Amino acid sequence: MTEELKNLLIMLGSIVAILLLVIILFGGKGPLRKLIGFFIEETDDDFAHDGRRTEETQKCTNEPIVEMVKLVRKTDDRLRVFESDGSMHIVDPYFELEFVTRKGKRLKIRCSEAAYGKIPFNEEGSLTYKRNTLVKFKFYEGIIFNDTEQLNG
Repeated sequence: MTEELKNLLIMLGSIVAILLLVIILFGGKGPLRKLIGFFIEETDDDFAHDGRRTEETQKCTNEPIVEMVKLVRKTDDRLRVFESDGSMHIVDPYFELEFVTRKGKRLKIRCSEAAYGKIPFNEEGSLTYKRNTLVKFKFYEGIIFNDTEQLNG
């Protein structure tokens, strides 16, 4: 085996070893990946004034929170189960509304199917929520509660 071939094999082996080390250290959801992600991906807008993430702040308080918001996204997750007799039923439906506050903060709020269908897109109003769950949404045309609706007039 020539000297040049030996050097090439050593270089290829070291490249493979370095790549494996990088994958082990930085791949997946390991603690080192979380630490690096903390400095790279997070912005100051994601944090409340006390240093906690805004989503964590939403989840840890028992008090209802009221904010002026605009609806920008609706998300639903419904598992449809079809039986052999042709019947279908839905299991564990999940409905989520994403609002943007006047300061640009995004809020993901869980709601009922009735409220999900009633709140119109791009409608500005007063959102009352408790622990990431909708209590009511008040806007020009009425008030939508998590399960029922009351219209003005």
